This record gives sequence, C-alpha cells and structure tokens, in this order.
Amino acid sequence: MVTALYAGTFDPVTYGHLDVVRRAAALFDKVIVGVSVNPRKAPVFSVDERVEMLQESCREMERVEVAVVPGLVVEFARETGARVLVRGLRAVSDFESELQMASTNRALAPEVETVFFTPAPEYHYLSASLVSDIARFGGDVTGFVPEHVERRLKEKAVGRPGSAGKEGSPSRS
Repeated sequence: MVTALYAGTFDPVTYGHLDVVRRAAALFDKVIVGVSVNPRKAPVFSVDERVEMLQESCREMERVEVAVVPGLVVEFARETGARVLVRGLRAVSDFESELQMASTNRALAPEVETVFFTPAPEYHYLSASLVSDIARFGGDVTGFVPEHVERRLKEKAVGRPGSAGKEGSPSRS
C-alpha cells in the first residue's frame, strides 16, 4: 500500500489544491492532506479552520484524510508511513523552490520520494494568497474555492482593514 502526503498551508484551500488531491487519490492507495504550521506565514485561518475546510472539501473523496503537520513534513511522512510527497507546480516560477525543497527532503529522508503534479490548466494561475487578497478587497472568489470556503472568506473579510465596503478602505481602480 502506497501512502502519499500532500502538505501545504492551504490558507485557504482552492480548487487547484483539490484538483491535485483528486489526481493523487487516483494514483495512490491513501492520500493524507497535511495542514502545515509555517511560522513564517501569518495565515488568514487558524489550523483548525483550515482542517475543517479541507475535511469538508474532501469528504466525498475515498482514501483521503486530513491531518495537521506539526513540524517537518518529511518527519510527518515517516511517522504516517507516507512514501511519497505530493507537490503542486503551477508555473516555472514554482519549480526552483520546489526542486530545492525536494532535494532537501531527499537528503533528510531518502526513502521518501517527491512527485510533482501540475494542476489542470484552468487552475494554473490560482494561488491561495491571491484568493485571500481578492476576498479581502471584496472581490468575487466564486470559481476559485468551494462555496463553504467562500463563505468563510467573506466572514473573515468583514471588519478587516482593506475590506470592501468599510470606511477608509482603499479604492481599487
């Protein structure tokens, strides 16, 4: 049985992420979607909120489970028996940092392979940070994220500096 780990911040989960999860689930016996805790990032959603959104988004996918990755991804892979790390590549600009990470992971855990997926063409441009920015300024994120995620983004945007419809918000032209 081959278990794959697809780890990321998922802040928020997008259709691009879910495309990679579905495709990985078609190839591997089990896919763990790991919500990473990255101290260098200031997430919009808490770890628990991200786990909940991913569980809701993946609830109908067989052989997919969601978990929190508390530290190094390769150590979590070892702990869970994952032999494959799944990574998404949207554009050439992602390749350099992903290759560096894959090489480092291989040095730390040579028994764990990294497999790259490119998202479907309709999601190549999509990033979680872009979606968060659009939502922050009151833009429409329909088609980028599942409906339950869109609702949560709208709830988070209310009262946030720069949110649409608030006095003192910057105008966008």
